[in-house]
Amino acid sequence: MRNILVTYKTNEKEKEFYKNFFQDQVISFFDDDTETDKKEKKLLESEVIISWNPTRELEMFNKSLFSNFHLIQLLSAGYDHLQFDMFPNKCLIAANQGAYATPMAEHAVAMILSLAKKLRLYHNRMAEGKFEQMKSFTRQIKGATLGIIGFGSIGKQVAKLMRGFDVKIMALNTSGKTTENVDFIGRLNDLDYLLIHSDFVVISIPLSDETEGLIGKRELELMKNDAILINVARGPIIKEKDLYEHLKSHPDFSAGIDTWWIEPFKFGQFKINYPFFELPNLLGSPHNSSIVENIMIEGARKASENVKRFLNNEEIKGIVKRT
Repeated sequence: MRNILVTYKTNEKEKEFYKNFFQDQVISFFDDDTETDKKEKKLLESEVIISWNPTRELEMFNKSLFSNFHLIQLLSAGYDHLQFDMFPNKCLIAANQGAYATPMAEHAVAMILSLAKKLRLYHNRMAEGKFEQMKSFTRQIKGATLGIIGFGSIGKQVAKLMRGFDVKIMALNTSGKTTENVDFIGRLNDLDYLLIHSDFVVISIPLSDETEGLIGKRELELMKNDAILINVARGPIIKEKDLYEHLKSHPDFSAGIDTWWIEPFKFGQFKINYPFFELPNLLGSPHNSSIVENIMIEGARKASENVKRFLNNEEIKGIVKRT
């Protein structure tokens, strides 16, 4: 039997799920204890950690308590919030790959449709008493080109949903290859080509040294004047100042932003450095693209399945490369 410790705050339904899933293992929960010495004992005994943000959840403890960690399984699909040097080099860290792809893809498509049809703009005009039917132009989706930067689980789900609108699909991934039905597949060095030819661009690539600041002034100016840019990945992939200035100077260009540069999960607060919400061509959401009913249990299920693979000496999904 192996010791598994869940370090994030869980409700009774989540606890019951973990207990049923890991019936043959020793499963414990950090939030069952208030005394520090009991938590320290659990840390020393545990080989597998299931966590949302281990950097913040474990920051008060001495790193020597982590010596027996063999796997940290994240509930989150992203991992840019981790402080890798907190944990032993032997310890594997796995992201919750693809756990939230379906609702996130739905959210991205909803943002595309809302911005293309200018729903918020015309709603606000009607609220002012303006009924301007023949002046209220929207965009047709059919025949447009969709560019997807990051063709993993989320990107593939976006493509699947958008195919119903008869769009052309261009995608970028690390290999430049895919078995999916797309009109173009390339790597990041094909970014300019994708940006130039796309009507809609969805960013669903992980944040890394390579992708931080990937979209800046030069890249934005390559895009069509009336392009729609959607980010459901991580805020810093786009340069904040450059996006704000581009939106302000290009009124026909629009952006749907679900992930921001300074968010509570990583920084303890939400902050923007420019007045994005004064712009009519910006649609924002509070990083809730994955938040649907029962998503915590679904996320826990995906994470637990990966832990089970580890326990069975099978190939683990989503192993994070330490930086």
